[in-house]
Amino acid sequence: MQRLIQSSSVLAVRGALTIHSAPSALRTHIEWALADILGVTTRCEWTPQMLKAGTYKCTLTWRDRAGVAAAIASALRSWHYLYFEVQEDTNSGGELFRFTPELGIHHAMTDLTGAVLVSENQINEILRNSFDEESIRSGIARALGEDWENEIERFRGINHQEFAHLRAI
Repeated sequence: MQRLIQSSSVLAVRGALTIHSAPSALRTHIEWALADILGVTTRCEWTPQMLKAGTYKCTLTWRDRAGVAAAIASALRSWHYLYFEVQEDTNSGGELFRFTPELGIHHAMTDLTGAVLVSENQINEILRNSFDEESIRSGIARALGEDWENEIERFRGINHQEFAHLRAI
């Protein structure tokens, strides 16, 4: 009998890690943790993060098995001073993890365009725990990860400003 669907742990997925801010002292430790998870030596191209003095940023992409993004997010969230997001994409959607020291970790499922999906179970939970329109709006915002998005967006804005400056030169 031919197997039509491979198990999700065998499927190759695309992943991307963006560390928006990491203290200089953690850079080597981060690379060691990534190498341990990915099974290969990783060397991030660290550049100074203009928004937070003394910190650095980097982006890393990979193709590997499903679940690598979750493993990376779990490993990196133990270092309180990081701001990062890690996304894993398959042909049917993906997962997004975002972390800030103030908010902690946020996990969401995403569609093929990277938009956050809110499940029926999440909506039912929000409605069960909400008593008015404001608490429903707050619950949906939490499920979408709006606070995390707003916190991390300021780091993305710095990257766009740097790019715009380079284009103007």
